[in-house]
Amino acid sequence: MFFGRKPKDESFPIQRTEAEWRSSLSPTAYKVLREHGTERAGTSPLNAEKRSGHFLCAGCGTPVFESDTKFESGTGWPSFTAPVEGNVATEEDSSFFMRRTEAHCAACGGHLGHVFPDGPEPTGMRWCINGAALEFKPD
Repeated sequence: MFFGRKPKDESFPIQRTEAEWRSSLSPTAYKVLREHGTERAGTSPLNAEKRSGHFLCAGCGTPVFESDTKFESGTGWPSFTAPVEGNVATEEDSSFFMRRTEAHCAACGGHLGHVFPDGPEPTGMRWCINGAALEFKPD
């Protein structure tokens, strides 16, 4: 089951038509990245990924998180203390009568997840990211 909202009409460096996005992404990745959906907790194999490497936006291949910032949050989603600087942007998300901070790929605008101020040191932040929005590239 997915919950989400439609993306805002913004201009990002990487642009594709909706047909191009649909043909290049799995249905789950499309729902998350392009329609701001949320995958069910505990369903992503990337939640258990422990190897050294880079997590890329599944929509455009931009590196968005490094493995050394990943931690086990117990939430069922891959979680990180910080994104790759300049490659992830945020905006306020007030969907579902909540106020949260949404994280999206700065290159293609794809919805990645949300960021919360309850993570571990050194940042104190928890970037709670949908595994369907990511691809992993080991070192």
